[in-house]
Amino acid sequence: MTLGKLHSVETFGAVDGPGIRFVIFLHGCNMRCKYCHNPDTWCNTPYEEILAQDLMKKALRYKSYRKQDGGITVSGGDPLIQIDFLIELFTLAKENGINTCIDTSGEPFREDEKYLEKLNKLLSLTDLVILDIKEINNEKHKFLTGKSNENILKFASYLSSKNIPMWIRHVLVPTITNNENDLIGLRNFIKGLTTVKKVEILPYHTFGVYKYKELGIPYQLEGINEPTSEEVKRAEDILGINKH
Repeated sequence: MTLGKLHSVETFGAVDGPGIRFVIFLHGCNMRCKYCHNPDTWCNTPYEEILAQDLMKKALRYKSYRKQDGGITVSGGDPLIQIDFLIELFTLAKENGINTCIDTSGEPFREDEKYLEKLNKLLSLTDLVILDIKEINNEKHKFLTGKSNENILKFASYLSSKNIPMWIRHVLVPTITNNENDLIGLRNFIKGLTTVKKVEILPYHTFGVYKYKELGIPYQLEGINEPTSEEVKRAEDILGINKH
């Protein structure tokens, strides 16, 4: 049995996958996104250690809320850092007939044999992956997150090759991730994937800035405004997102 590093849970999540979700936020992330609204999931902050069985007991208390189209979403941080724990948790979820979703940046993806063996096991238990592609331009991605996007894009292609349903998300940050050519590049990349069920623009926001102050971490996007509705609509049009 593996002890998971748990940050928090949300019992009535309505935006992290289909239906009503029990959302689990795991601790730990390799990236340091300048706009991250959960810096308290980074590795130098406290967390709760928990067994998959005990976390599943928490989730089952709210089973009646989820109805047929809901389920469990595991987010973070980046949950793929704790892949062994995820396998144990999703095994229990499937034993209880629960829909499973992973919300990830894909950064932990690696192409070595041992990792892929574990990943394939996890994916066999996964109904949906929500993949946040921060930026298609690799140099801008490094500036924004501190990491390359090469293995993230490989992860997206791998999910497509394994026929895993995906939602793609892109956080729209004025002056950084709203460049027209980059959005066109993202659109073209997504077109090459065969299992994308939804594409979403997430407007940059500053809701988590207070956490940086509490943690004594400098917030690096001071002065950048949230995108206007017109800017969001423009990005959606470029990506071919139809809003009704």
